[in-house]
Amino acid sequence: MKWETVIGLETHAQLSTRSKIFSGAPTAFGAAPNTQACEVDIALPGVLPVLNRGAVERAIRFGLAVGGTISPRSVFARKNYFYPDLPKGYQISQYELPIVVGGTLEIVVGDQQKTVHLTRAHLEEDAGKSLHEDFHGMTGIDLNRAGTPLLEIVSEPDLRSSAEAVAYAKALHALVRWIDICDGNMQEGSFRCDANVSVRRPGEPLGTRCEIKNLNSFRFLERAIEFEVRRQIEVLEEGGRIVQETRLYDPDRDETRPMRSKEDAMDYRYFPDPDLLPLEVSRQWQGEIQAQMPVLPQARQAAFRARGLSGYDALLLVGSRETADYFEQMAGGANPSVAKLCANWINGALSAKLNDAGVDISASRISAAQLRGLVDRIADGTISGKIAKDVFDAMWAGEGDPDTVIEKRGLRQISDSGEIEKIVDQVLAANAPQVADYRSGKEKAFNSLVGQVMKATKGKANPAQVNTLLKQKLGGG
Repeated sequence: MKWETVIGLETHAQLSTRSKIFSGAPTAFGAAPNTQACEVDIALPGVLPVLNRGAVERAIRFGLAVGGTISPRSVFARKNYFYPDLPKGYQISQYELPIVVGGTLEIVVGDQQKTVHLTRAHLEEDAGKSLHEDFHGMTGIDLNRAGTPLLEIVSEPDLRSSAEAVAYAKALHALVRWIDICDGNMQEGSFRCDANVSVRRPGEPLGTRCEIKNLNSFRFLERAIEFEVRRQIEVLEEGGRIVQETRLYDPDRDETRPMRSKEDAMDYRYFPDPDLLPLEVSRQWQGEIQAQMPVLPQARQAAFRARGLSGYDALLLVGSRETADYFEQMAGGANPSVAKLCANWINGALSAKLNDAGVDISASRISAAQLRGLVDRIADGTISGKIAKDVFDAMWAGEGDPDTVIEKRGLRQISDSGEIEKIVDQVLAANAPQVADYRSGKEKAFNSLVGQVMKATKGKANPAQVNTLLKQKLGGG
């Protein structure tokens, strides 16, 4: 019997405020150690936290974006644990009454769409950082991150594979950037995931889960889950049992390893923070934030589908706000067939070039107007789709707009029926065996003849005309 993988993700998104969640200390990345930690962050006696309104607004924005319930009253609690990088001996977080409850996120895996349900999203402060390198066997403590505002987003255990987990993480990453609450910089720790992984026989209760902490790349998330699933299945099939624990992923060895036994909520001894009043969100405040929200991915996806795009194409285009903007600039005024061509080029050739270059679409070497020019030359028959790929590569290399490249390289499609007919006649005369094969019922011989004509014209003959002429002449033989 097969095993079923069950995954839930806890994602920490660093909110894009200039100051920390309970103090006025800055949050800029890259400062010298311990230069951005004030009295509140290092927990000097007598200091009191003051809640950052901007962090709350960003949490509300997220809740609205996922269709969650914004709690009219939420409470901050003290989560007690003891690490050197946690000066107070507790973290201020939300537990029983979070600011956002529920919500959903749409993901696509391959050509399949799926709805992932969210449990909650709550505000909390980040801890400092323990540094183990270059200290001659000692550990250094940097408290610059202490008090940095985080929104922890918890999914239901709806994910069933590493591919779904990555798709969910990417969709969430795109959303927090889309609504401008987090810069999403995974290298700087602004967006990181903890994966709760378990396995079970289909239909059985949930298995014992292990949590893999601080995964800061989509690739590591995928590899860590795949290793952990294999590990758990091997343990169970050998008659062992899974121990609930927190594990770390080692990318060099491509394996997870134990970090500590997994705590339950009771181990943290949560209780309401006596220094912070309950957080109240009025309907008026929520309405003001709603009025400032950008058009969300779901709405833009619906608008793209109304233009004739498939749900899959539209979902890819709203993968980032920049990509959606690029498509709208490119496809402005286009009919459905041209809009579909625009989507194909963005999701296909352009996406591949951007991935190879390691840049996003805002840094594309080809503007939306230039790529639309290329699509227009395909649509009006100036060039074929095959030649268009060569033109695109030349445009990416900086050779100019499509018309310049087409004229410079002499790539204009041959659409003169008389000229094409002469070449077709020459090909038929020179390939008598293929002609005989086709007339005896071997359909593949036709494709060979088409290829010969295209080769003779260096790919510049209009493919539709070539097919028509060949069929006419072969049918009349």
